[in-house]
Amino acid sequence: MYPAKNKLKKLQLAAALGGAIALPAMAQTSVQVTGLVDTYVGSLKYSGDSGRTSVVDSGGMTTSWIGFKGTEDLGGGLKAKFNLTSFFRSSTGAAGRFDGNETLFSRDANVGLIGNFGAISLGRDLAPNFLPSILFNPFGDSFKLSPLILHMDVPWFNASGWTNSVAGDTGWSNEIIYTTPDFNGLKANFHYQFGEVAGNTGKNNIGANVLYFHGPLALTAYYQRVQVNNPLEQSPNNVQPATNIPLPTGMVAARQSNWFLGATYDFTVAKLFATYDQTSHDIDLKDKTFQLGTSIPLGNGAILASWADTKRNGNAIGEALKRDTASLGYDYNMSKRTDLYAVYMYDKITDQSTGSSVALGIRHRF
Repeated sequence: MYPAKNKLKKLQLAAALGGAIALPAMAQTSVQVTGLVDTYVGSLKYSGDSGRTSVVDSGGMTTSWIGFKGTEDLGGGLKAKFNLTSFFRSSTGAAGRFDGNETLFSRDANVGLIGNFGAISLGRDLAPNFLPSILFNPFGDSFKLSPLILHMDVPWFNASGWTNSVAGDTGWSNEIIYTTPDFNGLKANFHYQFGEVAGNTGKNNIGANVLYFHGPLALTAYYQRVQVNNPLEQSPNNVQPATNIPLPTGMVAARQSNWFLGATYDFTVAKLFATYDQTSHDIDLKDKTFQLGTSIPLGNGAILASWADTKRNGNAIGEALKRDTASLGYDYNMSKRTDLYAVYMYDKITDQSTGSSVALGIRHRF
């Protein structure tokens, strides 16, 4: 009887010690379920549309998404990290940002290491253009209402025939990113995307961005060279905007170069935004985009205003084209995680009908 009791006590002690050892290990690991839901009611008419469209739609201010992210402390200042996140359309429950974008983890699918050296990420992650463009316009990453993002990133499938200026999408698959440590507010990211096309080992995307935040001043710049579009899309080997512009016979863009400069200054009573970017191709086709904006604190929110102007020219399109888009809105914070927004947007493309849109929405982060 006594040996049995002693054995039981030893087992209980071993279990207790095992728990004591396991708990600190668990405390060093963090996994979160995270995401955002954004849905709006709107009346939309973009330049070139024949009429208005009334909608309940997803992603007025931010594309809705859900997923998992986490880190593990490996010791010695080194951490492992991962991100697995998916876009979805909250108005219908459909996966992806749009039809054809239903890949399970179309937003992020990456793993990497973080340490004193900076950070390394492998997998699907941000393109060089993403952070500079969304952080330096007052409407952030709104693919529906931000003039800058509409001009840079949104493919156009209406009667206007207009399409986005920047090739390669805002996220790159098959990518390596190296992020430097923070040097007194200055940080850089270096991006390389493998084309993964047999016999075309030189077909790839490369780029880098720089971000500087110091007090009220912020500055940014990026450069990218794109030879392969997002592999998640239908035509990964066609470089935008060639696929949507009616080009002369035999004229196809296979490469695009793009550079961007941006600045913000917070005067407390108002924050000012300014950006300029330019794209060029291996055919005679060039876009130049200039954006000005402001965010003015008011009550428990802010007045948002932005205007973007794109000039498109070159033999590939013949007569030069121009697009002007302006948005004015108010974003009201109900809490740290939930806000309400109301936005009016004006849109005009050369030789196309004028567009105007109104959106009222709610956004919740978790």
